[in-house]
This record gives sequence, C-alpha cells and structure tokens, in this order.
Amino acid sequence: MEERDVYPAIGDDGFRRLVAAFYRQVPDDEILGPIYPADDFPGAEQRLRDFLTYRFGGPPTYIEQRGHPRLRIRHAPFAIGEAARDRWLQLMNRALAEAMLPEDAALVLATFFASTATFLMNRPG
Repeated sequence: MEERDVYPAIGDDGFRRLVAAFYRQVPDDEILGPIYPADDFPGAEQRLRDFLTYRFGGPPTYIEQRGHPRLRIRHAPFAIGEAARDRWLQLMNRALAEAMLPEDAALVLATFFASTATFLMNRPG
C-alpha cells in the first residue's frame, strides 16, 4: 500500500479511532504527559488527526488551517529525546492495535511513525 492510499482505506473514522486511542494514553503518561500543554489536549488531538489525514491522502484541512507542517520547527520547544521518542512510539503502537485498522494501512502508518519520531528528536538521550 502506498502512503496516499491509507486515507481511502481507513477514512476519517480510522484516523479518529487511532488518534483518540493515542491521546487517551498521553495525559497520565509520566514521560509524555508533561510534554503536552495540559490545556490543549483536544487541540493537539485535532491537529494530529488533521495532519495524518492530509499526509496519507485525505482532505487538506491541516494545510488550509496551519500551512506547511514544519514538523521540526513546531516540535522544537518540546524536549524530545530517546525516551520520549520510544514512549511516543509505544503509545502509538498500542493505539494502532486498538484502532484495528487494516494490516497494510497499519504497517504503512507504523513505518512512518518510527521514522518521523526519530527525525523529531531534538535532545540527546
């Protein structure tokens, strides 16, 4: 499956289930919880859902509202080291399992998440 084929395969509902499953875990997580602004979990969830939808072949809502993703710049204020990257991937992999997406779509997403999470690291350790 190509990346652009993920949205047609899982639709808004698939991304909604995935991102909601991820964000249910974040507030109480001892590593990731403190990184996220406590008053902006709904906004963070919406932005991730919109970004993933756009990135994987869906409507360009993210680009229309926020412009170019500029992922490294947008994540620069947050300390993302190896522990944060690993925990983010752990929670997202749990969310992938919970969302029960088609296997080929889940594999494309998991591959993207692993490479992008490493790309966003901005602190040692």
